[in-house]
Amino acid sequence: MTASGLTPADLLYPSWPVAPRVRALMTTRAGGVSLPPYGRWQAGSEAPGGLNLGLHTGDDPACVAANRARLLACAGVQNVAWLEQVHGVSVVRAEDALLQQAEEAPLLRADASVADQPGVVCAVMVADCMPVLLCDAAGRAVGAAHAGWRGLAAGILERTAQQVAQLAGAPTSALHAWLGPSIGPTAFEVGAEVREAFVSEAPEGVPREATQRAFVARPGAGGKYLADLPALARLRLLRVGVTRVTGGNLCTVGDPGRFYSYRRDQATGRMAALIWLAS
Repeated sequence: MTASGLTPADLLYPSWPVAPRVRALMTTRAGGVSLPPYGRWQAGSEAPGGLNLGLHTGDDPACVAANRARLLACAGVQNVAWLEQVHGVSVVRAEDALLQQAEEAPLLRADASVADQPGVVCAVMVADCMPVLLCDAAGRAVGAAHAGWRGLAAGILERTAQQVAQLAGAPTSALHAWLGPSIGPTAFEVGAEVREAFVSEAPEGVPREATQRAFVARPGAGGKYLADLPALARLRLLRVGVTRVTGGNLCTVGDPGRFYSYRRDQATGRMAALIWLAS
C-alpha cells in the first residue's frame, strides 16, 4: 500500500520501449473511497473503495476530490490537465488546460492534450471509450487522446499524433502509441450509421477493406454490427505513419472487477489515463 491508498495492482502501465522520463499510467476502479455504484468490485459485488475520477457522474464530489488527491500522490505529480471531453477533435496544450484550472475557469472543451514540458500531465477520462497515449521514444513530447467512435471517425488520433510529433521535432512515424482498455469487439454493438461513418467516409490513407473487416454483422439483429474499436484506432494511427502500437486487448464491458463501463452499467464512474515527462 502506498501513502496515497493505491497499490501497484490498482493501476495499469504501458509496456513500450520509450525513454524512462516518459511516465504513463491508467487507473482502474480500485483504490479510492467512492461508494456503490462507483465502488470497488469485491467478491462479485460492489463495495466501498472505488476510484471514480469523474465529477459529472453523480458521485459525491468530496469522494471524487479524495480520489483525485490519491491519484496525484501516487503518481507524484502536482496537477493534472483535466478536460471537458465532448467527443470532438480539438487538441489543446496541457499547459493551457492547467492555466484554466488555476484560474478556476471552465475546463477547456477538448478531447486530447499534448505537452513537452516536464511535470505537465496530459489526461483523459473514460468508461468504454478508448484512451490513447502517445510519445516519441526519446521522451521529448507526449499526448493523451479520448477516442470514442465519433472522435475516432473525425480524426482525433491523427490530430493528436501530428501535434505530439511537432512538439517532439520528429516525424509521426517515430511515435509510439498505447491503446488503453475500452469496449471490446465482442461487446461494442453499433448501428449501420456508425459503420457508414468509417467505411464510406474514410479519408485517404485508411484501408477500406481493413475498415470493413472491423465491423461484423449480427444476423437477425436489424442491421446491427459488432465494431472493433482497437482495430479502427490502429488503422487511423497507421494513416499518419504510427506503427509502433501496443495495448488494445482489454475490454471494459467484460471485466467488471477491474473497469468501469457505461455501456454495461449506465450509472458508473470514470477511469483516467495519464502521461507526462519527468524532469
